[in-house]
Amino acid sequence: MNVPLVANRTASFQCPGPSRRQRAMIIVLAGIDGAGKSTAGRLLARRLVESGRPAIVTMNPCGRSRMIAWCNRLGLQLPTGVLDAVETSIRCGNVLVSHLRARYFSGFVLMDRYLYCQLALKSVKGLSPGRVLPWLLRLLPTPDIVFYFDVPADTAHTRIIKRATDAEDLEDLKAFDEGYRELVHFPSFVITDARSSPERIVEDIWQELALLGRVPQFRG
Repeated sequence: MNVPLVANRTASFQCPGPSRRQRAMIIVLAGIDGAGKSTAGRLLARRLVESGRPAIVTMNPCGRSRMIAWCNRLGLQLPTGVLDAVETSIRCGNVLVSHLRARYFSGFVLMDRYLYCQLALKSVKGLSPGRVLPWLLRLLPTPDIVFYFDVPADTAHTRIIKRATDAEDLEDLKAFDEGYRELVHFPSFVITDARSSPERIVEDIWQELALLGRVPQFRG
């Protein structure tokens, strides 16, 4: 099943009716571009569904790559502050929609990217967190677990080149990784070795969920 990776479109692997009796488990997949978050998210959702557990994947992009491509094509140079304001607005809107969907879902909600991603981007640009992002992080339900896809920037850069759907600068990827690691929230993230295959990454995540008692220890 091919799942398009577009603005907050939900990849539905199972569509149970709304339930208010059991809150969804919110799992955030964080990391630099090329770390393998989207691929692993789809595989994990399928595996959850195969085991009888409803799961959806929500995409929470900020539109950065597309806006930069448009600006380059038109020969425009947007001020950093303006570009950041647009990105932050798009990201926050997408995350709010994802949480709204999670409110009426009783399974697993896998959020590909999150507000942490925008905070890391701000750090890379030397911008302050501002007021909106910290406020939303306090207001919204805290994710049950955040997996940080740990991968060398050069490995991620090679993957991006191979998929040929977007472009990223190697030094920007290194800075992005540092931006994540400087977040005050980073110590609470579960570090996942993302150098291996998507299947191996999913297996590692599955075992972490098993330790929490949310899935069986071994695949049935």
